[in-house]
Amino acid sequence: MIYELRIYHCAPGRLPALLQRFEKVTLGMWQKHGIRQAGFWTVAIGDSNHDLYYMLQWESLAEREKKWGAFMADPDWIKARAESERDGPILASVSNLILQPTAFSSVK
Repeated sequence: MIYELRIYHCAPGRLPALLQRFEKVTLGMWQKHGIRQAGFWTVAIGDSNHDLYYMLQWESLAEREKKWGAFMADPDWIKARAESERDGPILASVSNLILQPTAFSSVK
């Protein structure tokens, strides 16, 4: 099992729009494509309260490539993303890490 940590750095004031998009649209699209989330977090105390952290769980890099590629190319997702950004871009930047649990990790 591998995990993908994604950090979405939002444009100022746009985090609520991102959270709404995940709750109302993205999670349903992920279910359609078999993408499994391992958790979502916002920053309560830290450097920026404009960020959303989340993790995805994958069996392999091949599974990630197949399912993430299908999701990103889905016409329904492309349309929904564009609609959610009609008031301007939501994201300023994205950070992405693929993480592999250590032998002693409680998460396998």
